[in-house]
Amino acid sequence: MNTMPTVRVKQAELARRTIRRSDFVSCDQAFIDCRTPGSDRKENYAMIGPGVSQSPGQVINLREPHGFNVGAAAMPNGVTNSMHLHFTAEVFLCFRGEFLVRWGTDGVDGELVMREGDIASIPTWVFRGFTNVGSDDGWLFTTLGEDDTGGIIWAPSVLKEAEKHGLYLTAAGELVDTVAGDPLPDESQLVRPITAEQIAALRTYSAEEMRKRVATPDDLVWSDAPFLDSRLPGGGARLAAVVGYGITEDRFQEPLIGNPHGHSIAWLRALPGQGVSRHRHGRSQVLIVKDGEWEVTLNGPGEELSVRLGPWDMLSIPEGAWRAVRNAGDAEASMVVVTGGEGRVRLEWDEEVVRQAADAGVALDHGGYLAPAALVPRR
Repeated sequence: MNTMPTVRVKQAELARRTIRRSDFVSCDQAFIDCRTPGSDRKENYAMIGPGVSQSPGQVINLREPHGFNVGAAAMPNGVTNSMHLHFTAEVFLCFRGEFLVRWGTDGVDGELVMREGDIASIPTWVFRGFTNVGSDDGWLFTTLGEDDTGGIIWAPSVLKEAEKHGLYLTAAGELVDTVAGDPLPDESQLVRPITAEQIAALRTYSAEEMRKRVATPDDLVWSDAPFLDSRLPGGGARLAAVVGYGITEDRFQEPLIGNPHGHSIAWLRALPGQGVSRHRHGRSQVLIVKDGEWEVTLNGPGEELSVRLGPWDMLSIPEGAWRAVRNAGDAEASMVVVTGGEGRVRLEWDEEVVRQAADAGVALDHGGYLAPAALVPRR
């Protein structure tokens, strides 16, 4: 018996949760390296969740807790995001251009190049940084695990260089700008650089180990039948699981990156008119359009609200809300689906979808996976 509360999304709430590409607002004072030569032309974005910005002026489109954060970084060719580490999972999603990602305290432990369509999960407690080595309009979306990410630890060289430009960081993670007139706190209130002994105790990663945490378009394993409605009109979307098992109902599908992140990430692809029929689940979810035009319809029969999403637009769908997605364009389209939670997410389908699937010979077994309807005992 279903016990999930019914969530009806109103028009104002749909508008609040729809974040257009034109709504993104950059902050060039988000981090302590904002005046460091070579890092001073970064654009930092925070779309969903509090993120890790150290600037009180950072615009956040939607602060609603999701169990994860969504942001982005953009920068001209040659500009670098300085070496730092996170306490929770950080995932880079390259939507345009090429980025050279380095890791290790001074960025010398290894490096890899991310290109459009690549997704890379950088382990926690590993210093990382990246440089735009491609076009000036390169773009990385990022996801961070948990609502409270704990902030950032900067490499000692980054803190030292920032001091030359009047920037300091308090132990509470607040940026102090003495050039702008901020008083310099007592030294006991400033963040202490990580020591050489503490750095030596951190785990190192080889290039081969890090490569296993990168999903290029060629690495993706697509399921042609990931959902109950895969053979039904209005269904037909394909799914590639990247981080975590997430929403797949294909019992043979495995993610490319399996360690806990606090959220799952998958590519969803559909031909014109295809998509995913009406369903819901109890986790937060964000859809980020890569290309094409998508229509997302929320709520149950008679109460539907729809919104069209174009490239790089995103939509936050609340827990328990009915939703259906459809490729509304005239060519194959793709999006990234970010879903909260560590493990699998069990979907609840509209009764009509369940009926039509049963007529087509497909049902969900008691593990929540696709199976022959004739072999699944009726509840």
